[in-house]
Amino acid sequence: MEALSSEKETKVNRDIYRYRFERDVPLKDVEESLLLAVLAAECLHGESRVRLDASYRFSRQKRACVIDASTQVGQDICRIFTGFAIKEFGEDAFSVERLSADRQPEPAATLD
Repeated sequence: MEALSSEKETKVNRDIYRYRFERDVPLKDVEESLLLAVLAAECLHGESRVRLDASYRFSRQKRACVIDASTQVGQDICRIFTGFAIKEFGEDAFSVERLSADRQPEPAATLD
C-alpha cells in the first residue's frame, strides 16, 4: 500500500472571489443577500453538501466578503450572490476580484 502524499506534493488550487461594496450600499442587505445565496445553494445541493463544501466570510469593517469557489457549491454561491448583488445594488455598487490561492490562506485571510 502506498503512503499518502505530503501536503507539499499535493497542491490544491483554490479560486476565491472577493467582493467589495461601495459606501452607500447597506451592509445588512449585503449580508442578507449572501445568506440567501447560501440558502439557494442548499436548495440545489442539499444542506449537508453545502455545510461540507461551502466556505465564505463577510466583514463589515472591510465592506467585503469572500467566497471560496473551488467546489461546485462555491461556484453556485458566487453566481447566485453576484446575480442578487447586481439586481439589488446595481453593477457599479461593488467590485469582484478573482484570487487564485494555494491551500494555505483561508477565505477570511483574503478580506484584506
